Amino acid sequence: QVTLVESGGGLVHPGESLRLSCAAHGTSNSMHTMEWYRQAPGKQRDEVARITDDGYAYYGDSGKGRLTISRDGAKNTVYLQMDSLKPEHTAVYYCQAAWRSYVYWGQGTQVTVRP
Repeated sequence: QVTLVESGGGLVHPGESLRLSCAAHGTSNSMHTMEWYRQAPGKQRDEVARITDDGYAYYGDSGKGRLTISRDGAKNTVYLQMDSLKPEHTAVYYCQAAWRSYVYWGQGTQVTVRP
């Protein structure tokens, strides 16, 4: 059974940075696309960034210039470097990974940005 384990969330001040990690466990298959979503309280879950297995990266409008997504294929792990964080970036960040027709979700990691 494939599970995605996220880490790296926490409480930071505005302007600081965080690096989220998401590792796929329980499989030797390399995930095709790995993505990050975020869900703020009372809001829908939105895509933040995605990276394909050949390294193509896509960013949502809110993340361009501030986020960097990367992956380590050998570790089946995706990372999200978040810089210049603001209070409006407070949310639960979820990892999603796809392999063939299967889609997996992580449990989410809380990011709180507070003065």
